Amino acid sequence: MFWQGKRTLVTGASGFIGSHLVERLVSLGSRVRALVRYNSRNDWGLLELLPAEIRDQIDVVVGDITDPYGTAKFVQDNNIIFHLAALIAIPYSYIAPAQFVEVNCLGTLNLLEAARTHGVERFIHTSTSETYGTAQYTPIDEAHPLQGQSPYAASKIGADKIAESYYLSFGLPVTTIRPFNTFGPRQSARAVIPTIMSQALTGEVIRLGSLSPVRDLNYVSDTVEGFIKVAENHLAIGKVINVGSGRAMSIGELAQKIMGILGSNKTIVTEDERVRPENSEVMELICDNRQAKELLGWQPQVSLKEGLNRTLGFIKENLSRYKPMHYNV
Repeated sequence: MFWQGKRTLVTGASGFIGSHLVERLVSLGSRVRALVRYNSRNDWGLLELLPAEIRDQIDVVVGDITDPYGTAKFVQDNNIIFHLAALIAIPYSYIAPAQFVEVNCLGTLNLLEAARTHGVERFIHTSTSETYGTAQYTPIDEAHPLQGQSPYAASKIGADKIAESYYLSFGLPVTTIRPFNTFGPRQSARAVIPTIMSQALTGEVIRLGSLSPVRDLNYVSDTVEGFIKVAENHLAIGKVINVGSGRAMSIGELAQKIMGILGSNKTIVTEDERVRPENSEVMELICDNRQAKELLGWQPQVSLKEGLNRTLGFIKENLSRYKPMHYNV
């Protein structure tokens, strides 16, 4: 088996996708080192929600990817690096753009240099569909131009290009995976689906930003399988690979679909504070996932309806983790 005994480092392990990836890697037999950003509470983020039998098999280390010395130490003795650590909240990037450059660009540089120094077998760098900006054509393939319509997107474009340079300049075995909008259990109310669900479960009004943007929605287990297949296939080295469902709907349609599942009919209100600046809003993201299918044999397995039901079950059981009436920047 490919993963038996493989030593893997997952940065951003305490986050939404990261925690699911860690759980999957442990189930495959990998020896996982999970990097969690240091905090004085010794809080492991969403790793705390993993079953004890999984959590006990993880080597949790605390640090910060913006520190090159600590980063070099964490990378050492690992075969494969999954780099997911990033600042990802688009509204917060309007407030703290310099912090996004520091974490997303310089942090990625630190990891790439450490990986080069220690001769890792594979480096899987995580991008985002936001780097494409509003679609010039759909579905969006990997050749689509990049456009930084938010400081977040710009910082991720920078990180993607730094990763590309380490492949082209130094031969580091880098693959960039570019997930479209991932959803599922454990996701925070920073994302639109938990925002809609938590409000629909607790109030009569659902407060959102713009309802017209179109998003490609991919369930988290399918996104995680994209990471796994990218790492397993040497033909992915040097490439950028989209991972998305290839299906999409507007935010307004999504809200109506979720209310249909709940059997409710709440009022939807657009709040100005939740609306992106006009030229910053990415209006349409629909994934062309042909390369992932043809090169990796990957394709989504979970339908949108099934994924929404699973997510809703988690939110119902963990509603105390959410603050439905507050705008989560």
